[in-house]
Amino acid sequence: MAFADFIQFDAVITDLKAQTKNEVIAEMVEALVKSGDLKQEDAATVVEAVLNREALGTTGLGHGLAMPHSKVDCVDKVVGAVAISQGNGVDFDSLDAENVNLFFLVLSPENSPNEHLATLSYISSRLKEDERALEQYLKQCKTLEEVRTLLNEDDLRKPL
Repeated sequence: MAFADFIQFDAVITDLKAQTKNEVIAEMVEALVKSGDLKQEDAATVVEAVLNREALGTTGLGHGLAMPHSKVDCVDKVVGAVAISQGNGVDFDSLDAENVNLFFLVLSPENSPNEHLATLSYISSRLKEDERALEQYLKQCKTLEEVRTLLNEDDLRKPL
């Protein structure tokens, strides 16, 4: 697996405007609509699905990182987006009660639970490696090209 397998680089947001959890999810879903990876008519349903998943327990993992996610029937493969909140971040009900600056949204087909879990595990493992170096570098990115370069370089350097 590689970031390039599921991250939709046209849906990367490096200057997230959202100020609340709901706004973060809506802005990231809208980015996937603009990139052509989701249909506009599915956006509200996807936002609702992700918020329903959040109601089960926060995906704010701590250290300024959140991975909102859901399984939805309007995608036929795993799709993901990255968003970076500059400044103080967003209250995302994180486990450590700290604001979040780095978000990975993951949407998977309803009938692909193994692929869904593997994707979440992949993101988590890559961000925790090397004392969270990738996570820290991503939080500093100001452009799509910086995000793309970091994730592509990480894909190339991972152990085979």
